[in-house]
Amino acid sequence: MANSASGLAVNDECKFKFRELKARRGFRFIVFKIDDKAMEIKVERLGETAEGYEDFAASLPADECRYAVYDLDFVTDENCQKSKIFFFSWSPDTARTRSKMLYASSKDRFRRELDGIQCEIQATDPSEMSLDIIRARAH
Repeated sequence: MANSASGLAVNDECKFKFRELKARRGFRFIVFKIDDKAMEIKVERLGETAEGYEDFAASLPADECRYAVYDLDFVTDENCQKSKIFFFSWSPDTARTRSKMLYASSKDRFRRELDGIQCEIQATDPSEMSLDIIRARAH
């Protein structure tokens, strides 16, 4: 189904892979890209469970927008093992204006397609999504 604001469709693989991350913990993260030619959101990269946050952050291009989800494992103050799924809207200052507008206008609809997101991060610079910030948001 196309996104009414931007006219973009969401490729079914996005939803299938997200459900796999959520239910089976089959991936650590997923990076999504808008395909301008097909006018749809597609899976660009799947992060294996052994990959860490540094691998995730490195997979986001310095000058292009992306959406992503990351499954963060952490220990609470009560010493309980927990997990939260973060949604990232990555829109670096160096990205093309048209791209930033397209990602911004499609974000809410796409995020609603991914049922089970617990936290959201919007970042334009790597410092806005450091692991310390993510951990603080998880608690």
